[in-house]
Amino acid sequence: MLKQRTIKQIVKTTGVGLHSGKRVEITFRPAEANTGIIFHRTDTPETISFPALADKVGNTQLASVLVNGSHRVSTVEHIMSALAGLGIDNLHIDLTAEEVPIMDGSAGTFIYLLRSAGIVELKAPKYFIEVTKPVEVKLGEGPQAKWARLEPYKGFALAFSIDFQHPAINSTANFAEIDFGKDSYIKDIARARTFGFASDVEALRSIGLARGGSLDNSIVLDEYRILNAEGLRYDDEFVKHKILDAIGDLYLAGKPLLARYVACRSGHDLNNRLVRELYAQPDAWRIVTFENEQTHAQGAEGFSVDWRLA
Repeated sequence: MLKQRTIKQIVKTTGVGLHSGKRVEITFRPAEANTGIIFHRTDTPETISFPALADKVGNTQLASVLVNGSHRVSTVEHIMSALAGLGIDNLHIDLTAEEVPIMDGSAGTFIYLLRSAGIVELKAPKYFIEVTKPVEVKLGEGPQAKWARLEPYKGFALAFSIDFQHPAINSTANFAEIDFGKDSYIKDIARARTFGFASDVEALRSIGLARGGSLDNSIVLDEYRILNAEGLRYDDEFVKHKILDAIGDLYLAGKPLLARYVACRSGHDLNNRLVRELYAQPDAWRIVTFENEQTHAQGAEGFSVDWRLA
């Protein structure tokens, strides 16, 4: 039986928020089976909790933001991506400010911390959301349309196309695909960093965004080239970071998906709309479990993922 997972012991670190620029301490704590992923603001007079669910997302401007009343937890996509990549189902995440620290701009630091805490299985079956028919959301028409789709698939795979019309980005791959049954999230996706354009910095900071961004936690581009002296970590790092974000946004479904995600020019907004649209169509999904990694509990075909206990 595929079992739910959490971490073995508490682990913490500090960093700054990409958009707020504020220092924040983040603490990961083990959670019991069927808890899910829950963020907690500990800097408020009383601790405020934020279940990591798509219907709790209240803002998607350059990040996925969870809301509870007038309170927020911002930029959850990278840590959610790391949790999906490690197959962690249950976790408490404490924050001393409103934004998850950006660290190096990827999911790599979170992967390291969570593995150092130890990953353990719980005495409860892991539940999946199996997509049973295609679901799609779209914005715009023609060549400039943005869209994202979930298709039935015996596993979890993502295919993403980008089109930024920038010489440094165009010189790299504009399409990438990862399959959790064949590829390694840790090796192939986790270290892909967020990216932005130097020409946008002042405008973003004037509206309270990108105040913590730097060459240490982002790939920064001018009109022609990458400004980071060390260059790229992957030849196709730009599109792979979009896949990293999508993995995190889709994990806000509350359980891992059995589906193939295909998208063109998608972002946090469309990804969130896609999960909500899936839930709005009850005949497009069902909850399933597995007796083992190769046999579906309800008789479907084989299934495998690249989850290995740290």
